[in-house]
Amino acid sequence: MKALVTGASSGIGRDMAKYLGRMGCDLILVARDEKGLKKVAKDIKTETRIIATDLSDVDNCKKLYNKVKKDDIDILINNAGFGTFGQFTKTDLDKELNMIDLNIKAVHILTKLFLKDMKAKDHGYILNVASSAAFQPGPLMAAYYSTKAYILRLTTAIYEELRRESSNVVISVLCPGPVETNFNNVANVEFQLKSSPSNYVAKYGIDNMFKKKLIIIPSLYMKILYIFSRISSTKMILKISYNIQQRKGGKNK
Repeated sequence: MKALVTGASSGIGRDMAKYLGRMGCDLILVARDEKGLKKVAKDIKTETRIIATDLSDVDNCKKLYNKVKKDDIDILINNAGFGTFGQFTKTDLDKELNMIDLNIKAVHILTKLFLKDMKAKDHGYILNVASSAAFQPGPLMAAYYSTKAYILRLTTAIYEELRRESSNVVISVLCPGPVETNFNNVANVEFQLKSSPSNYVAKYGIDNMFKKKLIIIPSLYMKILYIFSRISSTKMILKISYNIQQRKGGKNK
């Protein structure tokens, strides 16, 4: 099989690429950081191609698809994304718009384009990487939480469309909590909860994608949070979420 992984130069994307390589998959690795991609590719024994591009640019998303559409991609992993922290009126608008372009538009475009091909051959896997942030509102990280909620809703809606068509294409969404990656530095936050190892989350996500699980939550704590968010009032969740978010902002104090 051949897999395309975005955000593959570090963190979860890097570890997903390595795990898929150990499973025997050929790979196309995508990220802005060409140097990081080359480093990851060196550790993979299967055929690996790297494409350095900025997926926050809509045109680059379309160019990427056109560049690889003849490669007969079996697995698409939409992992590229970042976050930002702060009160909504104080965060940088341009950075948030760039985040929306990467976290939402890139995932939307690549999912649509590759899904059409997968439906035509009635085979394929798509794993969209969201976050436990998708389950609740996130004051102090309002835009980031909203982007991940979009990914969760988009993926689950597509899942039902495929199910009703009896399609053999599998689509899943990975919703981890804090993970040991460079996310903290980019978002300028400090997680108070214990972070999961990136390689564990990567393996858990891919294993459960192959098991055709829809919503993939790697940790017990986050599974409990998911259930709690479904049975609690919005105002209660907002209060709890704000307090958690405020403690994350240690770097901003």
